[in-house]
Amino acid sequence: MKMYRFLVVIEKANNNYSAYSPDLPGCVAAGATCEEAEKNMYEAIELHIQGLLEIRLPIPDSKSFAEYIAVAEKSNMEQTA
Repeated sequence: MKMYRFLVVIEKANNNYSAYSPDLPGCVAAGATCEEAEKNMYEAIELHIQGLLEIRLPIPDSKSFAEYIAVAEKSNMEQTA
């Protein structure tokens, strides 16, 4: 069994969480909690991959990645100097 790995972005919305994968356009999910959105997205990806296989379309390669960038806050004195 081949394994696939995709980046999933989970965002806080007004009253819930939404999830998507940049490598799987149209594959989205939501949930009342972050954990529920993640679980629902896992299931959505499984269904998405199965659908692609059934209609004999290629499974996209995962090309996305995430990285946090740390930026220090500057004081007003540093900004005007």
